[in-house]
Amino acid sequence: MSIKFKEIISTKEEFEEFRSFIGQPSQRAANKVISFIDQHCRDFISKSPFLSLSTSNSEGQCDVSPRGDSPGFVTVLDDQHLFIPERPGNRRMDSAENIITNPNIGLLFFIPGLGETLRINGKAYICRDPELLAMNTVNGRVPLFGILVEVEECFAHCAKAFIRSELWNPDSWLTKENLPSVPQMLVAHSKIPNVTADQVAKDLQEGYKSRLY
Repeated sequence: MSIKFKEIISTKEEFEEFRSFIGQPSQRAANKVISFIDQHCRDFISKSPFLSLSTSNSEGQCDVSPRGDSPGFVTVLDDQHLFIPERPGNRRMDSAENIITNPNIGLLFFIPGLGETLRINGKAYICRDPELLAMNTVNGRVPLFGILVEVEECFAHCAKAFIRSELWNPDSWLTKENLPSVPQMLVAHSKIPNVTADQVAKDLQEGYKSRLY
């Protein structure tokens, strides 16, 4: 990239100087990372209906993908492993393909109304274990695969971002009329001839009703 902006920090030496300016983390922040899923993390995961899943390919190109279902949809198998069932999506398989070439993964668990989140980092594997898949059957539909995560780091993240953004405050939410139109966005981006935003909206709603599992 041709850098045309000022004060870009791009070397380790520059970062070390920047670190001295920012300061060091508190003892609590520095010590809060654990290497296993303890009872507090288990409780958090059991109450979480949503997570963001971060992967990258062998060239370091990154992707973040949402995963959501009923609270506790992620199964904690033991202190080092958890299992995320793969529900039907758009079949792009970005996360799965990344995992094949680069198993490093980052997870961020959310609980609605709670500002603090749970971060988990580790190694991921595409898993088709029949017993695990059967455990995650919903409406008679067995997932085709899941993501098995070998946990390396677990730690809580503070609520400052949620407080600043007022994400959980309904009074701060936009009205339906002021929300972005995703159907219009998809039409503009996909550039498929003779496809309208109304058609895309209809397809999306049909998928939400009949193809969740």
